[in-house]
Order: sequence, then C-alpha cells, then structure tokens
Amino acid sequence: MSASQSAARRTVLKGAAALAGAVGAGAALSACSTETNSGYGSPAVPQEPVDLGAVSAVPVGGAKLFRERKVVVSCPAEGQYKAFSAQCTHAGCVLDKIVEGEGNCPCHGSRFDLATGKVLRGPATEPLPAVPVKAENGKLIAG
Repeated sequence: MSASQSAARRTVLKGAAALAGAVGAGAALSACSTETNSGYGSPAVPQEPVDLGAVSAVPVGGAKLFRERKVVVSCPAEGQYKAFSAQCTHAGCVLDKIVEGEGNCPCHGSRFDLATGKVLRGPATEPLPAVPVKAENGKLIAG
C-alpha cells in the first residue's frame, strides 16, 4: 500500500470513529431527556392544590419526599413549612430519597438543600423551584 493510500485509509477510519462517538453521545444525551425521566412530561410544580396528607408526616427540623406528587416539604420549625419541586433542575428526574437533609437525584447525583432548595452538588446548577404550601385543618396543601 502506498503512503497516500495509507493516509486516506487513516482519514476514513478516523471519520468512522468520530461518527460512532457522536452516535453514542446522542444516545447518552437522550437518556437525560426530561421527557423520559420527569413523569412523562408533567409539570415540575403542581398546577392545582394537592392534598399531601397530615402535617404530622413532616417532622419538625426534617423533610418528607412526596415522590408521586413530585413535591418535597421541610419543616424548619413547628407550624412552618417550605415546599419545593422534587424534580431535579438538571435533567428532570424526580428525587428518590432524603439523605441527611439533602434531596438526592438518582440520575446524575445532584443534591439539594431541602430547607432552601439550593444546589449542594451538581451537575444541577439551578435550585429547586419553590411550591406554595400551607397547613389547613391538620393537612398539608401544596400548589
């Protein structure tokens, strides 16, 4: 094989490798899609008031994840409640658990302060959106 044929072959192989890498990156990015991870495109915050149940479910000084409603509620002091969307602001995955007062995103490891909604660890860069919440007749109402 001549030098020019060898160079041409290397160029073709490099192009094929670049194409394979691009296809793989596209597949990886589609795995981050909010459409597939966020509950089938449903909004990050309740559009109507949602009954979350008894106020006693949220411990004073702690938080509770209402994963099916995509809401997390904290109680910094007796009778005071703060609520945030439980949908990660990075790729739309719903938080899966609370670890030491932090909301955990199972998709890429983002962590959020559940008292403030602030990002503690990325890749998320935006805080969790606040959700209005109130205690009414012994029940928590969000949205």
